[in-house]
Formats: sequence, structure tokens, C-alpha cells
Amino acid sequence: MEWRPILFSDHARDRMGKRGTTEAEVEMVIRDSPWKQTKLDRFEAQAAFPFQAIWNNKFYATKIVNSIFITEGETIVVITVYVFYS
Repeated sequence: MEWRPILFSDHARDRMGKRGTTEAEVEMVIRDSPWKQTKLDRFEAQAAFPFQAIWNNKFYATKIVNSIFITEGETIVVITVYVFYS
């Protein structure tokens, strides 16, 4: 994937904080994972990261980061982020 600037909506930043991921992880997902087109000209990409830590009082080995974003010209705008633990 070619390099494009990535911007984060306020909503995406809020969700990342509440769900336990970082801008760096989301950028890695978008740059290194395949994109899947979803509804309304949106895209999604996801990747699993080793976690080996406690989240909400439970131990998890893996964290899956799923980002939802759009492209505006040469810019990627992250709309929201989901995080799943397993």
C-alpha cells in the first residue's frame, strides 16, 4: 500500500482510548493489512497483535484491531475503531 497521510476523527480517538488501542497500531493495520470495501464507500482493515496482558480484569493473549475508514483524495480518515480480545 502506498503511503498516504492518516487522520483520526474525534470519535475514532475516543473509541481507541476506551477500547485499548493506539494510533500507531491503527496506522499499522491500515498500512499493512488488506482493505475490504464496506457500505457507503468505507473501508475496513484488521490485524491481530500479541497482547499477553489483562484487559477489564481478564487475561488475553491476542488483541484484534479493526479500523473503519474512508479516503478523501490522498488522505485516509479513520471513522471508528473496534478492538476484540481473545
